[in-house]
Amino acid sequence: MSAENKTERIRIKIHGWEKPAVMRELIDEFVRPEEYELLPDDGFRCDQCIHINLAGSIDRDEIKAELFDRLYELTGRRPDWGILTGVRPVKLAGEMLEKVQNPDAVLHTLTGPYRLSEEKANLIVDTYNRQNSIFGKPKPNAVGIYIGIPFCPTRCVYCSFASNQVPDSEIERYMPVLLKEIAYTGKRMKEYGLEAESIYIGGGTPTTLSEGQLKTLLTEVKNSLHSPETREFTVEAGRPDTITPEKLAVLESLGVDRISINPQSMQQKTLDRIGRFHTPQDIERAFREARQFGFSVINADLIAGLPGETADDFRDTLQRILSMGANNITVHTLAVKRASRLKDIDENYHYKAADTVAEMLRYSKETLTENGFHPYYLYRQKHMAGYFENTGWSLPGAENLYNVRIMDEHQTIIALGAGGISKRYYPETNRLERVPNVTNYREYIDRIDEMLIRKENKLWR
Repeated sequence: MSAENKTERIRIKIHGWEKPAVMRELIDEFVRPEEYELLPDDGFRCDQCIHINLAGSIDRDEIKAELFDRLYELTGRRPDWGILTGVRPVKLAGEMLEKVQNPDAVLHTLTGPYRLSEEKANLIVDTYNRQNSIFGKPKPNAVGIYIGIPFCPTRCVYCSFASNQVPDSEIERYMPVLLKEIAYTGKRMKEYGLEAESIYIGGGTPTTLSEGQLKTLLTEVKNSLHSPETREFTVEAGRPDTITPEKLAVLESLGVDRISINPQSMQQKTLDRIGRFHTPQDIERAFREARQFGFSVINADLIAGLPGETADDFRDTLQRILSMGANNITVHTLAVKRASRLKDIDENYHYKAADTVAEMLRYSKETLTENGFHPYYLYRQKHMAGYFENTGWSLPGAENLYNVRIMDEHQTIIALGAGGISKRYYPETNRLERVPNVTNYREYIDRIDEMLIRKENKLWR
């Protein structure tokens, strides 16, 4: 960059704060990284800089609020989520409500010191209250179970998950190792009197497995982990090109009551662009077949802001998904994740798509509300288009317990398989301790005994 261009960048100095870099995520919501410099506090002032003077304060939220106000004055932009970055907003609202027992006081704090818009403040307070009224608090001996199947037919352009395209011989190597971890976990849970409140098999795409592999997996899960206390059993059948009547029959026969068919879009041009080798007609077929097996919940994931999509494309997709009978719909905002191919294609895509995504999200809120859906869980990620949010919507009775618990972070989650990150919850100190498995499935196969030792030391002792 030339010296001339460099002088045009916004220059920011935070005086008296030793870690200015932690403010970058907030600054990025106002201006692109290449449009500003965050300078070290060298004790000097410059006429071209934005100076944040703390006057002895060491409260991070106060610093962020001051920075937010100055950037708002400079840019005229006022992000809906205020200073909330790197947090789970519904969890924050819940902890505030439980502490003060006064919704008006919580809303005042959210819209005041935290700078949220009234719409977002009301959204997270209402979402928490809905979660609490539907599911309540977990029992002390209840845990959530996550099982990862790190395989997919293809890798989508926005994907950053453990998602491998491999021959069946590699899946055959993975399966007995995963079964070993499931059996070990079930044994230890029984010894400690723990019950699986929810079981969630995700990925990747679990229905990449063959009918026989699925049956073997679910039989072990049923024998080792499922119990009369299990309230929900989910399998992601995300890619319609992996769904067959035979696989659906296996899921239904072994107690799965919730599946997720994830179109992301119903536009063929978009499916081609993002790297999916199926058609909208395949999605419609998968929904028809799933309804025939009587699953109580069929979830559909949609993404607002996919490359090349217009607001009209998104409207058409949502209307078609509603017509297919999904009773649980998650509307994701596209995030340009560091490990995705989209990051390499256009690292600033999330800025360019912001206005279009805002229109898509407004339409989804209006349409889903009109059709009887309500928001029941919500979370945010870095580098989301427009810095918005992901929202789970459902018809009454079709909410997903596992999603609520993992975002609330007041329950132990035991994660099995490559890439799984267990989180042990300590209620006495309200903290979590992460117990990760390795992400690479080949390493997982080779190091399974090490993974079991990690669990032995961190989960059970």
